[in-house]
Amino acid sequence: MRLRIGYELRYQFPQPTPVILMLNVHDSRVCDLEKPDDIVIEPPVPISRYRDVFANQCSRILAPAGAMRISTDTVVRNPELPDLVAADATQVSIQDLPDDTLVFLIASRFCDSDRLLDLAWTLFGRSCPGWARVQAVCDFVHAHIAFGYEHARVTRSASEAYQERRGVCRDYAHLAIAFCRALNIPARYCTGYLSDIGTPRPYPPGDFAAWFEAYLGGQWHMFDPRNNVPRIGRVLLARGRDAADVAITTTFGPNTLEAFRVWTDEAGEAGGARP
Repeated sequence: MRLRIGYELRYQFPQPTPVILMLNVHDSRVCDLEKPDDIVIEPPVPISRYRDVFANQCSRILAPAGAMRISTDTVVRNPELPDLVAADATQVSIQDLPDDTLVFLIASRFCDSDRLLDLAWTLFGRSCPGWARVQAVCDFVHAHIAFGYEHARVTRSASEAYQERRGVCRDYAHLAIAFCRALNIPARYCTGYLSDIGTPRPYPPGDFAAWFEAYLGGQWHMFDPRNNVPRIGRVLLARGRDAADVAITTTFGPNTLEAFRVWTDEAGEAGGARP
């Protein structure tokens, strides 16, 4: 399957402003791109690149005062199958976990698992360890939170999402991650593209999506408590402890986001155009 992916962000900056961008497809998916997903900035400015502590691709710019457009448009080859379900994946004892998974057991800015420790064991302590336990967490979070873009708040923590019972996809991911960490299951936050292929029309406006990965049976497995069903057309951008680590843009000064557009569309055969 060929997916046309991309975005267009339009900003207005009142003064020169440093910006960090995390908008490139993750290294694990770069080989699937038909052409590089280069970040196009208008008016052009120099871009410097680096890797963060989680090996995500990051870009730095100094945005001049005035209007700026940030965009990309490319095609990625993606499996036609929905997300993998590995129902027999087992929970790994803490003493047997690889060193690089341990950071994803610790409470973080938005995944305040220390505040949810007792609740997590009350809710899920009797569930079967492993995949079934993580799925029980996802089932609970999916039912507990009411989705709505009007509920978005960038400062909401997992414990607040539990109390308020509303939010957007990042809140679903944060709450599920916090529960998993409280249950001694390493869990990390993911952001990327997610298509609507296979879901009923009409499709909603495009957006970036949030999900998470849990470490089970010796490898990382994907879970999506917001949708809570296997989906087709998921393309990873970045991973971290929570949304604070993988913001698509981080601006160090006042600005106005005037337009935001994301697409993840089926592209058909090579040479096909995006509708």
